[in-house]
Amino acid sequence: MWGLLLAVAFAWVVGYLVNGTFWDRVVYDLMGLDPQSRLGEAVHFFVYDTTKILLLLGGIIFIVTVLRSFITIERTRALLGGRREGFGNVAAAGLGVVTPFCSCSAVPAFIGFVAAGVPLGVTLSFLIASPMVNEVAVILIFGMFGLKVAVMYVTFGLLVAIVAGYVLGRFGLERWVEPFVFETKLRGELIEPSTDMPWEDRIALGWQEVKTIITKIWPYLLVGIAVGAAIHGWAPEEFFASIAGSGNPLAVPFAVLLGIPLYSNAAGVIPLVQALSDKGVALGTVLAFMMAVVALSLPEMILLRRVLQPKLLITFVAVVGTGILAVGYLFNALI
Repeated sequence: MWGLLLAVAFAWVVGYLVNGTFWDRVVYDLMGLDPQSRLGEAVHFFVYDTTKILLLLGGIIFIVTVLRSFITIERTRALLGGRREGFGNVAAAGLGVVTPFCSCSAVPAFIGFVAAGVPLGVTLSFLIASPMVNEVAVILIFGMFGLKVAVMYVTFGLLVAIVAGYVLGRFGLERWVEPFVFETKLRGELIEPSTDMPWEDRIALGWQEVKTIITKIWPYLLVGIAVGAAIHGWAPEEFFASIAGSGNPLAVPFAVLLGIPLYSNAAGVIPLVQALSDKGVALGTVLAFMMAVVALSLPEMILLRRVLQPKLLITFVAVVGTGILAVGYLFNALI
């Protein structure tokens, strides 16, 4: 088992290191595309980014899943239950960072936390942070934009989750949560971290999680990369400079409104982020678009409507949207 794991790890490292050179040869030498042409740029962007992101996703998801196998969901509920607002919001947002949920898969966890007695505001901090700031997005942003941008992304994303959850919690909005959520009965007892799980099971769990998540998101990932490739190869810089460039004061709200109808996780939208950034769109505007896609997506709002009454849902969107707008403008001012 360990020999096979080492072989896979070695193949992963080699694949990642030769990714650029391999696709240079395929696209430019074998296919004969001009590296200076729009078609050549778009095709190379698509195949190179698809390979790179799938490698990163597979490796990160596997490692994180193995680490998470030491802490059960029941234990997570126990850690958050009984926490006061403020400290609880910080703990919940931090927990959201290390749980690789997309916006829709975070909703069942939201129901479980509320049913377990975790304060609503604390639970909302988790719901916001989990899809918006996760380890996959952080590593990809670090690789594309550097350490400074990655640290600022994590910092501001956590601030949005903590402040929005705290503000919503102070409003006393539990009356706008559908009653059945509070009546949900949790099954089983609280379980301590599973430190006695055999390593064979942890590795099998990690591999299964890689297959499950990639199988679930690959269509969105390919669509996102394809759109990014089209933007990278054909979309004129003047269009983005006029609509979403730094000179347009409405660029950040435009990006947020554009992102809400879309659905993807942070990894799936990263290719669009890179392509838009390459076209000269201000980084704060691009990150505001990304945060809107992963934290305020229309499918998530549809799922949340099952558990939140319209007044609370509208309030949630307004508070989180305001935080994302503030992050976008602040990023643009600082970078």
